[in-house]
Amino acid sequence: MVVFQVVNVRWFNATAWYGLYLSRLLKEAGHTVVVLTQGGTDTHAKALEWGLDAQAVDLNSANPLRLAAALAHLVRLLRKHRPQVVNCHRGEGFFLWGLLKAVGFSYSLVRTRGDQRPPRADFLNRWLHAKVADAVVVTNSRMARHFLKAMRTPEKKVWLIHGGVDLERFQLDPEGRNRVRAEFGYTDRETVLTLVGRFDKVKGQRETLQAVAKLIHKQGYRKLRLMLLGFGSATGQDEVEGWIREFKLERFVTITGKRDDVAACLSAADLGIVASLWSETIARAALEIMAVKRPLISSNVGVMPDLLPPEALFDPGDVDAMVRLIAKAMDEPDYRKELLRAQDLTLTQLSGRDFLQRTLTLYEGFLD
Repeated sequence: MVVFQVVNVRWFNATAWYGLYLSRLLKEAGHTVVVLTQGGTDTHAKALEWGLDAQAVDLNSANPLRLAAALAHLVRLLRKHRPQVVNCHRGEGFFLWGLLKAVGFSYSLVRTRGDQRPPRADFLNRWLHAKVADAVVVTNSRMARHFLKAMRTPEKKVWLIHGGVDLERFQLDPEGRNRVRAEFGYTDRETVLTLVGRFDKVKGQRETLQAVAKLIHKQGYRKLRLMLLGFGSATGQDEVEGWIREFKLERFVTITGKRDDVAACLSAADLGIVASLWSETIARAALEIMAVKRPLISSNVGVMPDLLPPEALFDPGDVDAMVRLIAKAMDEPDYRKELLRAQDLTLTQLSGRDFLQRTLTLYEGFLD
């Protein structure tokens, strides 16, 4: 097949990762993939780094002249490549693809919704998704329910396709575990809790620090260590370091900064946590933690109830519930084993191969 993946996302976030990882899987399977990105962005740079055919098209502008130029660029690309499928991973520009299809270009149009925000259920949006799009892909059950109920999208058009994880890259790395633990001064006596993600309010770094402070200073869990596998973003590293001092955790918390050896860093942990206050519609970090066989607890946002059993979940921002689950994971080996069993079962259906196969089932259905 010839497929256009429209990934006009500025930052290389979970939505961009979903679109580019899918593009790479399709390319490796022998399909022709053209990735349409926003020029000069992290996503465009990552697409080129991954060896993808990335074409910069300005679909995010509200300027009529720039949109007209973008439309002309799309027409040239469509005439050159003649894709059977166009998959839009952002809403900006989606209407243009519907317009081009309406005036005679022949392709199946997919809208993949990896964003945390549910679309407005107004007439135009309902019409675009129910009548113009040939399918709507959602990445979690909550978004599927929104499309079925609020958006009134026909059930046969709504496809739930979770993002997969590269199980060859992300697996337990014993040598990497020992190296990273030695680098940060962790001994075998200490339990390392890891939170992965850029520093941003949504990721719950402050709430996690509060929970760790309660466990260490009030409940006596002096062997607990927190590894923040991330770096400054919307929240600066200096602000996070200020919280660490505020909670008197200087001895107990490590900030890794950007790392190339992410699998080794995850392997160095004994327990993972996703403390996000919202979002996690795709949960790339959660899948990677699960793939390296680290027991994981999480807030019950986004896709997380699809991935983890109820006993691993807490309400977003509930510091006391976080304290209870962290303590339970530290104290009860059977609880950790049960979490791992549930995670392994989930991952049997969430490899990169599963991700590709579910998507191809959708795409090939259009050809039939």
